[in-house]
Amino acid sequence: MFETIELTKRGRIGQLVLNRPNSMNAMNGKMMKELADCFESLQQDSTVQVLIIKGEGRAFSAGGDIKEMMDPENPMDIDVVMKDVSRLAKALYTLPQITIAVIHGASAGLAFSMALACDHVIAEENSKLAMNFIGIGLVPDGGGHFFMKERVGVPKAKQIIWAGQTLKAHDALSKGLIEEVTAEGRGLEHAEIYAAVTIASPLKARLATKHILHQTKVDELVKILEMEAAAQSAMRKSVDHLEGIQAFVEKRKPHFTGQ
Repeated sequence: MFETIELTKRGRIGQLVLNRPNSMNAMNGKMMKELADCFESLQQDSTVQVLIIKGEGRAFSAGGDIKEMMDPENPMDIDVVMKDVSRLAKALYTLPQITIAVIHGASAGLAFSMALACDHVIAEENSKLAMNFIGIGLVPDGGGHFFMKERVGVPKAKQIIWAGQTLKAHDALSKGLIEEVTAEGRGLEHAEIYAAVTIASPLKARLATKHILHQTKVDELVKILEMEAAAQSAMRKSVDHLEGIQAFVEKRKPHFTGQ
């Protein structure tokens, strides 16, 4: 059904795997669209009550696919992509399932926004988490502003976004960005335990609480997604973004001018 992701179901537990391991699960246009389609389809799936999201290979996901952004023959249409990113974020946030993100390796950019949208985030201790859009002259998307603010508040969200630092799992835990840190190679095991405990709980009540808390915030999320899309389109045309991308490709420190 999908080319870049895999969705499997075992009883009331679903597992969604980001499946571009040769690219560290970097999110190209197709993956963004498939994730949006998948989450929207799960909106109507009453058989799945818990969803585990993980990455295949060495990482959860390196974030947006910079190679595709730089492709001169088939350049990424940022306006089309941002529509799928917005669909993805809204559908994930409003899923009628308990969502668990399992992070190993890298979780950067859009992938980190997506993880923060989940109800329970588990990171293996040596994983690297980064809201690092600023490094290439962009702003967080996929609801990154919204999810960061929800977890740590506006002042801390600004500082984390502006710093663009790569955080280890325990740093992210201490900042309130994630719920759990595990030993290397144990993330999925802990996610399956959490899923089993959740399934054995009064799950209908848990889902009702999620619905109540999230529905009051949906309009705000939608507005932020609209603002992120407009800002990202503008940033993509900025001098600083072009410099950030070029410096990334050339593996040098960027020289930003605020243009």
